[in-house]
Amino acid sequence: MRIGILGGSFNPVHIGHVRMAIEVREQLGLDRVEMVPAMEPPHKDGSGILPFDLRVDMVRRAVEDVDGVVVNTLEGDRPGPSYTCDTLECYRTLEPQTALSFIMGASTFLELTRWRRGLDLPKLASLVVVNRWEAHDEVPKFIDQHWVDAKRVGDDQWHFPDGYDIHLLDIPRLDVKGGHIRRRWLDGRSLRFLVPQGVEDVLDSEREVVESYWK
Repeated sequence: MRIGILGGSFNPVHIGHVRMAIEVREQLGLDRVEMVPAMEPPHKDGSGILPFDLRVDMVRRAVEDVDGVVVNTLEGDRPGPSYTCDTLECYRTLEPQTALSFIMGASTFLELTRWRRGLDLPKLASLVVVNRWEAHDEVPKFIDQHWVDAKRVGDDQWHFPDGYDIHLLDIPRLDVKGGHIRRRWLDGRSLRFLVPQGVEDVLDSEREVVESYWK
């Protein structure tokens, strides 16, 4: 079994997240991609983050008719900040025979030195770096600088002795940001084609709660 892991606050989940999951699954031939909402995003101050169950509901609505993309709520059972290294350790314990690929954007990848055990992630899973046009030259330099044992086996792949890889993938550029969506929703503007319809339905049905966090 080969699965991709796409984590995030998903506050709210938008079409860019869903498209990323679809692209990675198709390009790497994964069995499925699991979207993992963070219970307590470690790189955010917590203000304006909707309750976990509400964000999970939106992600479920976003992918309910998308083949091979599902939601995993394991973060909801863990106390403290949702560090990626801990999440991957949980996966390795629960699914030791599964080949794991952790998905992230190029700009996020270049910030791994600031993450808790960020440079250890290739020891826990393969890494899939998307939208390499954001940092076309910087990504290979970063890999060469921080992982001397990573062997380049193509223009877009590095291999580690323990069996994990780093893949660079180009996907359609969808410049959609959660902050812009929150502002548009609060202003009463349409979110059509920015979020799946089910996500907008949840936001509207939970308006009072959402406004209490986003205003």
